[in-house]
Amino acid sequence: MNLAHLLVVDDEESVCEFLTEVLEDAGYQVQTALDGRRALEMIEQNPPDAVLLDIRMPELDGMQVMDIIQQKDGRLPVILMTAFGTTDMAIQAMKAGAFDYIIKPFNLDELVLTVKKAVTMKQLAREVEALRENRVPEYMPVESMIGQSAAMQAVYKNIGRVASSNVTVLIQGESGTGKELVARAIHQNSERRNGPFVKINCAAIPENLIESELFGHEKGAFTGAGARKPGKFELAHQGTIFLDEIGELSLATQAKLLRVLQEKEFERVGGTESIQVDVRILAATNKDLERCVQEGTFREDLFFRLKVFTIWLPPLRERMEDVPVMARSFLHHYSREQKKKVTDFSPEAMALMMQYDWPGNVRELRNICEQAVVMARGPVVMPEDLPFSLQRAGGELKDVAIKPGMTLKEIVADVERRVILRALQEHNWNRSATAQALGLNRRSLYAKMKEYGLLP
Repeated sequence: MNLAHLLVVDDEESVCEFLTEVLEDAGYQVQTALDGRRALEMIEQNPPDAVLLDIRMPELDGMQVMDIIQQKDGRLPVILMTAFGTTDMAIQAMKAGAFDYIIKPFNLDELVLTVKKAVTMKQLAREVEALRENRVPEYMPVESMIGQSAAMQAVYKNIGRVASSNVTVLIQGESGTGKELVARAIHQNSERRNGPFVKINCAAIPENLIESELFGHEKGAFTGAGARKPGKFELAHQGTIFLDEIGELSLATQAKLLRVLQEKEFERVGGTESIQVDVRILAATNKDLERCVQEGTFREDLFFRLKVFTIWLPPLRERMEDVPVMARSFLHHYSREQKKKVTDFSPEAMALMMQYDWPGNVRELRNICEQAVVMARGPVVMPEDLPFSLQRAGGELKDVAIKPGMTLKEIVADVERRVILRALQEHNWNRSATAQALGLNRRSLYAKMKEYGLLP
């Protein structure tokens, strides 16, 4: 049986040597190239099954090399490698047609799994090819989305995959997780970005007015309808409509929405003329729509038409590593807005924030940072500047030995150690169950246990 053939392209020879050793141990045949031009020559001479390609290289960078590869063979999966896993880079890489991307320093489990998928999951090659042919030529950054956790990286990748298509997207997640930001990111990175982005909160409009808001009405259609009014779908023509809290729609309105999805037409309230529209529909909800279907409060046919592509936004408590960078970003924003020089959080204040489970998610974090700027009496946010809810929730910090001169890194490490210890105890020291509960792989959990002296 022939071994799958990989090409590793990186201008650092040590990286090529390291990846060669790792991937050969995983059962692959590996060749390497130190620059983009040599890589293209090797692909021409002996096409590999997959390419691992560094983004930042002299002369011909990784994005340029990938573009040339795709022009010649759009089915060849390219895995981009970068030390800069930003939101913009994630979306740009996936929009440009990358099979996936991995961040340096490498997580070896993730690296091998990604390569395996690139080589064996042949059906994804068609998706990559479609993305290459339909991608938007210009890139629009999404500066308002923050977070470098694995969970958010997955969200960015999904935005990149679906943005250039015209399919309906269902965005699910708890209240305050940023579903509207995802919808705007999809719109801004789509071919409809120059068209309107129209948002409607289905939960905020009374039932007797929702149909008029969505589809408009004719003069005299009902008491108070003194003139013809276009609805949100008309206003969103050749653009995107975002239906937030779609789970709140009545069954009658759901039936009319289903018709728009299927036939791309509707009538205004009180009208007889069918109106054709070219609109992409993005929907969001914090409800479990499958349960709503079972309970009879949401149409099954509409549910399946909406969930052509689903993006799940994780709650903030499941990506706590994003809290410091998000909190500092919000802090700097509100400091400029309120013309105060509040530059950072004290280690004790940040430790309180890392202890909190954030039931209100990103919205709550943003509001607390705004309040902290108002309350701060100096350049640093102190624990007493935070709401009582955080101080109360952080009562367990009395167990953390916060000593004078202790750095934030040391305090957070102590909190992390206690969280891991508690999880191990709750799962009877079963590492697989503990790793799954904490969102880690077994190797990462083992490294943390070794670092914190938790190995038996």
